[in-house]
Amino acid sequence: MNQFILVLPTLVVLVGALVLMFLSMYEKISTKTHIVVTSLFLVFALVFSLVNINTNYSVQAYESFLHNLLTFDSFSNFFNTMLIFGTLLTVLIGESYFRNREYFKGEFFSLILFALFGMMILTQANELVTAFIALEIASFSVYVMVGFNQDNSKRIEALFKYLVLGAFVGAFFLLGLVLVYGTVVSTNFADIQNYIINANTNDLVLVYIGLTLILFTFLFKIAAFPFQSWLLDVYQGAPMIVTAFMASTFKISIFALFLRIILDTVAPIFDFWDTLLTIVVIATLVIGTWLALTQESVKRMLAASSIVHTGYILMAFVALTYDNTKIANIDVSYSIMFYLLAYMLAALGSFGLISQINSKSLIRVTFSDFNGLAKQRPFYALMLTIFLLSLAGIPGTIGFIGKLYVFTETIKAGYTLIAILAILATIVSIYYYFRLIAAIYFYPVKEACATQNFNEKSVSNYAIAVVAIATIIGGIGSAIIFFIPSLSIDTITHLTNIAIQSLFLN
Repeated sequence: MNQFILVLPTLVVLVGALVLMFLSMYEKISTKTHIVVTSLFLVFALVFSLVNINTNYSVQAYESFLHNLLTFDSFSNFFNTMLIFGTLLTVLIGESYFRNREYFKGEFFSLILFALFGMMILTQANELVTAFIALEIASFSVYVMVGFNQDNSKRIEALFKYLVLGAFVGAFFLLGLVLVYGTVVSTNFADIQNYIINANTNDLVLVYIGLTLILFTFLFKIAAFPFQSWLLDVYQGAPMIVTAFMASTFKISIFALFLRIILDTVAPIFDFWDTLLTIVVIATLVIGTWLALTQESVKRMLAASSIVHTGYILMAFVALTYDNTKIANIDVSYSIMFYLLAYMLAALGSFGLISQINSKSLIRVTFSDFNGLAKQRPFYALMLTIFLLSLAGIPGTIGFIGKLYVFTETIKAGYTLIAILAILATIVSIYYYFRLIAAIYFYPVKEACATQNFNEKSVSNYAIAVVAIATIIGGIGSAIIFFIPSLSIDTITHLTNIAIQSLFLN
């Protein structure tokens, strides 16, 4: 297999970030030009990543140069394709939002590609130091993007809260890394796995402590209990399109690394964290549901609901059970990856669409601000309804299939009570999602928020329509729309199978 083809997607994104950084020095270059250049680099990266999407492989490319720091396999390629696609959709959906906000300069588009580059390296990381560096590259880029909204007085609070807490939790990762290295004398995933398999319980004490500290960093980045308190304020202070990027695409890379470490490294001892993760899942579901129920701001409601979806995904991680070094329920891994794709589409669509609505009107903040949207802009109302139905897990959407897979595999693994709690959380979520749908369709128009200068042919609207179509097709598969088999449920499941199998290639 051509090694250069394998590294091309990552290189294209890095080169794109550098090119946009230099272009940002010239103020005469318009925002539209930056969007076009960014999109072109992302399209090229996406094409190169799709070349091997249906191939099962695992390659240590350019070993003499990279020294096995990165693994290029079907697993990382699957997630990188999702990350590139999610970033491309973010840029396209935000086109109108970017052009109607003067504070979006060329630097922003360079930052979003640097963030993507860090996330891609994170999915390919083959050892802990590389993973930490990649995580920080992505995180620092996101920190700056959070503070880009000069029109929002809360941006400083959001930026510093995220920066300070993120740096503090990053220290946990470093401390855990040091403890693991002090015991194993290596940070390579394969070396750590070999040590775990051959060591006795007494020799694993520092490894347990170190990996638990690293786990805390992951829980913070995905906003799970007890590290969820920052999320609402940071999402509220960040530009809407940045919130869309954080809620959908950024989380995927964190879960990708988490899943790789579990499947490829700590499988024999993962049951050590069963009780801890069970408590985390229960608390995340309960707290996230309560926060979503009590919000009057639509943006904060969607942010709180993202905590609940994090709980659903973590529930599947708890359902991973092991027998020595062999995975007893690998189907859970497939359900995790499918759910991540389903949530990315729904979250990116909902947050992105609201940013598009706000780019064309006075700012809509509360539920009442969306009253009568269906009468003003039926296209927006329909698209937002599709995304909300998917988030709620209503049949006919990809969100329903994702929940069905996760809940089913959790029950099969014997965690019935957690699955019941998740089902109850889903039932409750229907209230706060349908509350917005009711405002859109069944309440009088709020004239103060009338949409102005609506351009039905804008790039943003086409991108939103693509996400909505994918959300529907992902839910009904190819049973009805048989002429688009590449988006069917079976195809997605097949690709996830290939991705997971590549982790176990020698």
